[in-house]
Parts: sequence; structure tokens; C-alpha cells
Amino acid sequence: MKITSILTEDLIKVNIPGESKDDVINAIIDLAAASQKIKDIEKVRQAIFEREKIMSTGVGKGFAIPHGKTDAVTDIVAAFGVTEKPIDYQSLDHEPVRLLFLLIGKDSLVGAHIKLLSRISRLMNKEELRSRLLQAGTSSEILQILKDEEMNYLDV
Repeated sequence: MKITSILTEDLIKVNIPGESKDDVINAIIDLAAASQKIKDIEKVRQAIFEREKIMSTGVGKGFAIPHGKTDAVTDIVAAFGVTEKPIDYQSLDHEPVRLLFLLIGKDSLVGAHIKLLSRISRLMNKEELRSRLLQAGTSSEILQILKDEEMNYLDV
């Protein structure tokens, strides 16, 4: 499954406001609320924050992937955002975060959820890609950058 097959322009936002980790996580969850696949946004919020309590989803290099699984969605939902400013996210490398990729999986679709997490991590591990995403000025630009990057993978 392609990341860009579940991520649309209305689920991407440049300049997400916020002063804290919780602020930006809430903002990206609110962005995901635009998805018709979400049945209960508060259950989604609870799943994301429960997962965050286990261990920070700030994986390093200015990137975080808040995620969780819940029966409050009908299918996998994604949202992507770039914060207005660097946010202390208690990341594994102790660096602030600007890039957030939210992934909400359905309880019964664990395999697809894990594959997407892996694909997102692999993509975002590329410094040149992260730099291009940070410089993008619009949602459509970000979506095109991700589409172009996914074209480099044969298993898509």
C-alpha cells in the first residue's frame, strides 16, 4: 500500500501551530478529523496519546510518527504536518521535531499498519526528503514530493 494512496491534500498541513508536543499532536489529530474514515475522533485521540505514553514517537532527525490502533476508524487514516517552529517532542535523539506523520490503524488491520509504519520510517530516514518537505509551502507540494519519492520504490 502506498502512503500517498491514503494521504490527500486535505490531510496535509503546513505551519501547524503549537507550543508543545501535546499541542501539535492534538492539531494533527484535528486535521485527520477531516477523514470520512473516522467514526469517533476522541477515541482516535485517546489511542494516539495512549501509544505516546508507552514511548515517544519522536524517532529522530526532526521527525515524529504519532500512531495508534483503534476500532474508531473504518480503515487506515494518515495525516502529515510541518510545525510552525521546532517542538520539544522528547525524541529518541533529543532533537526538536518539525515533521509529523500521523497514522491511525484499524484494530483488525495490524499487518497493513506495521507495513505503513515501516515504509514511512524508511522514506523519512532520507535527509534530502526531510529537507524538501520542510521547504514546501503548500499541501499539494508536500503530496507531490511524497508521490515522487514513493516512485523510487519497486514494491509499491
